Amino acid sequence: MNKPLAERLRPQNIEEYIGQTHLVGPNGVFRKFLETGNVPSFILWGPPGVGKTTLAKLVANQLKRPFYTLSAVTSGVKDVREVIESARKQSLFQQSSAFLFIDEIHRFNKSQQDSLLGAVEQGIVTLIGATTENPSFEVISPLLSRCQVYILKSMNDEELNTLLNRAINSENGLRDRNVKVSQTEALFKFSGGDARKLLNILDIIAGATDGDIEITDSFVTECLQQNIALYDKNGEQHYDVISAFIKSVRGSDPNAAIYYLARMLAGGEEPRFIARRLVILASEDIGLANPNALLLANACFDTVHKIGMPEARITLAETTIYLATSPKSNSAYMAINEALAFVEHDTTNRPVPLHLRNAPTKLMSEAGYAKGYKYAHDFDGSFVEQEFLPESIAGRRFYKPNLQNSTEAKIAERMERLWGDKYR
Repeated sequence: MNKPLAERLRPQNIEEYIGQTHLVGPNGVFRKFLETGNVPSFILWGPPGVGKTTLAKLVANQLKRPFYTLSAVTSGVKDVREVIESARKQSLFQQSSAFLFIDEIHRFNKSQQDSLLGAVEQGIVTLIGATTENPSFEVISPLLSRCQVYILKSMNDEELNTLLNRAINSENGLRDRNVKVSQTEALFKFSGGDARKLLNILDIIAGATDGDIEITDSFVTECLQQNIALYDKNGEQHYDVISAFIKSVRGSDPNAAIYYLARMLAGGEEPRFIARRLVILASEDIGLANPNALLLANACFDTVHKIGMPEARITLAETTIYLATSPKSNSAYMAINEALAFVEHDTTNRPVPLHLRNAPTKLMSEAGYAKGYKYAHDFDGSFVEQEFLPESIAGRRFYKPNLQNSTEAKIAERMERLWGDKYR
């Protein structure tokens, strides 16, 4: 009974698994895996504590196939090769390939991921990756193309309540402590949709008192004050602090931005998550007011991937200060949003003007394709006035330069000089 509650209550079969009904429900793909035994390599993407590791183990256990596990935090290429060699030997006695589970696969660098490719392609192992980060950003394309990606969701209050009832009523749980649940708001709020966190909180509550337990909002809050970090990278504080960070950069306050950056780094936030936010900020909030901001943010993103912490903190700080002190414009952001809003509700399928169409065949030429198109470089200043929008929306404006900063004011001046009233 010294094991944590989360470990004692780990589901032993698919029927005990709570949540992710879109995957494990009656028509879920994981039910099909267990029925047929045909399991492709796949990646489980979702927040912490939603059952990624448990689901991987359940599939392997119920299909009675070898299950190797590696942590991307502590394993290198040598460890990967050793496991693959063991799986290769095992395959001589097994009809089906072994499972290789890699936790936090997003932390594997390119060479580590490359070392997996051959074994996955040859069917020596069936890869199961678990990640809290978008695999599109973190997993190399050749490996990603060989894996199905399944998205896991945070647990809702109903699912957390099911887990709570199991925890306080099961033999491996807190049944002998006579737990009375009077209030659940604080318990579920601090859990943040994370099953493991809920069970850890129950462990803390159980350790804070002897005998019977009554769960109330005030008791839960009091117990956690000394046990939950002020910054929780997976909970509500995560969203509050990253929001404050983004708004500080947008609001041109480098001191506040650096403060919130420090809080995130000290709290264990993934540096690559911050770097991605800086790239988004550079496009969304600085944009054409200082196009170099995106170049620096991209360089920051690449550098953070290459060097990691603790040195990455310097690059993040440099980029944060640069973006916070740059002039701001959201004109590109507003332009694409306005254009998308227009085309999503525009059902007329407006034809592209004939003079803008290619004419690779004689029939197309005879139909007027490309006729009258003026090649800009044949004219002074590489510009000639002609209409590029469909005729029915000619003259419509989506991009409106922000005249409050000098860079875009120059862009506006040039557009007006070229187009006259059209861009005035």
